[in-house]
Amino acid sequence: MAGLDRNFTDELRARLSVVDVVGRVVPLTKKGQNYWGCCPFHNEKTPSFSVNEEKGFYHCFGCGEHGDIISFTMKHGNMDFRAAITELANMAGVKMPDYKPRDPNVVKREEELFDICERAAQTYSEKLFTPDAAHALEYVRKRGFSDDMIKKYRIGYAPKNNIIANKFANSKHLIASGLCRRGDYGMYDFFRDKLMFPIFNANGKIVAFSGRSLDGSEPKYINTTDTDIFHKRKTVFGLNFARDAIHRANRSIIVEGQIDAIKMQCGGFGETVAPLGTALTEDHIALLCKSNRNIIFCFDGDAAGQKAAARACGIVIPFVRDTSDVRFAFVSGGKDPDEILKTSGADAMKKIIDDAVGLTDFLWELANKNFVVSTPGGRAQAEKFLDTQLEKISDAELKKQYKQEYDKRKFQSWHSWKKTKVAPNIKLPDIDAITKNTLVYIVNTFPELAEQYLDFLGTLGVDFDGDAAALNLDKNAAEKYIVSLKLQRYLEKLNLQKREYTNALLAGDENARDEITKIDEEIAKYNEKLEILISI
Repeated sequence: MAGLDRNFTDELRARLSVVDVVGRVVPLTKKGQNYWGCCPFHNEKTPSFSVNEEKGFYHCFGCGEHGDIISFTMKHGNMDFRAAITELANMAGVKMPDYKPRDPNVVKREEELFDICERAAQTYSEKLFTPDAAHALEYVRKRGFSDDMIKKYRIGYAPKNNIIANKFANSKHLIASGLCRRGDYGMYDFFRDKLMFPIFNANGKIVAFSGRSLDGSEPKYINTTDTDIFHKRKTVFGLNFARDAIHRANRSIIVEGQIDAIKMQCGGFGETVAPLGTALTEDHIALLCKSNRNIIFCFDGDAAGQKAAARACGIVIPFVRDTSDVRFAFVSGGKDPDEILKTSGADAMKKIIDDAVGLTDFLWELANKNFVVSTPGGRAQAEKFLDTQLEKISDAELKKQYKQEYDKRKFQSWHSWKKTKVAPNIKLPDIDAITKNTLVYIVNTFPELAEQYLDFLGTLGVDFDGDAAALNLDKNAAEKYIVSLKLQRYLEKLNLQKREYTNALLAGDENARDEITKIDEEIAKYNEKLEILISI
């Protein structure tokens, strides 16, 4: 049977987490670095089925079943390879390619491209320590790179001449590598007079380069164009070095550029990576989530950094699970992580990371900053924004919890009332502790009721920001409690007014008699309503 292009199956494995695929049919609980559940392939009561998200495999210690997302989908769904791939492609939102055997010529072409990139990196590394590259070596050392760092990250120098075009003149794949282009007078090097940073794939193979200008020209960085072995939107800079650190730190840190990523890795934050001069993509996040779903975005605090963070927030939300910890940190004062490490040290950088804002708060801040929530129209826009973002969450229960959290915040922050809103000269009894606890529970649990009875609740002078013990109240019972309290409070108010008019009558004010009659009629009417409510 014809096989499927291996690149496509690799893309599915990169896009889909084995935890998500298995978790659709097997309840999983995270313990340590793995997820555990009862094996779907044999009967058991004690979970022995282990899923490792980073490695992309599952293993049952009871029956020995082992595999990846493809084998799991085939076995659990009792389907063949093609049907399993089709189902996974639908999950990943990618189009199925035609089934065909992998062309040996394509495989050979890729191997030659890897070889060209590897030998080019060796050439650039050697050139960095020649007299022609003195200015490049001086620059990289001024930026705080030691010889060990230069060696580890294989930093090099592309000279002003066409060294690559001349060295690989006989290679028919040289242009395809992105290192050279063809001009009117033959081939010429794409990178010239640049500080060179090799770009590695997740397996540690050099697939492309990023060149940094040394003469102040813009753009500061240029990257190899996309090739058969390199795609910017699917490549995370520094991931090959950061894998083990991400596992140990139980998180990844995303910064804006490769120098920041390298300096962070060498400065005690080995779990740091960066996109490649392009905006962050879903593919970048999917790749990182295979290692860990705890992510800290660390951007500059300027307008561009804030905009990048807002975009990252929208991209990461579909990948959030109830075990995720996504945060946003900002480096202020016009600095970047490299400068912070250089001038203030790792402790200062650690504080910035530790003070990162959680996803819940960051998304709330975006809604409040981007819309005028002091107006009905602005609040409507902000609510639509929050709803649109939350719809991206695939976990129904997690989505529900986020909505409840924001409903509570909307009630507490977007709607104001006067806590002393009572009738003149009439002081009602204070709310007792039990009533207060019940009201706080209702407001926090059923924010829609809080919105509905906002005017009444605002007269009670209760601080709804606190916590309350859980009560056995459903929504109907909660609403009944509020209406009952509202009736009681009104009756208390009527009785206080009756006493005032009674005192006035005793003092000789005959007009007070008519007012007392009206109040008695009102009291009788509302006592009847209260009795009906209690009997329901």
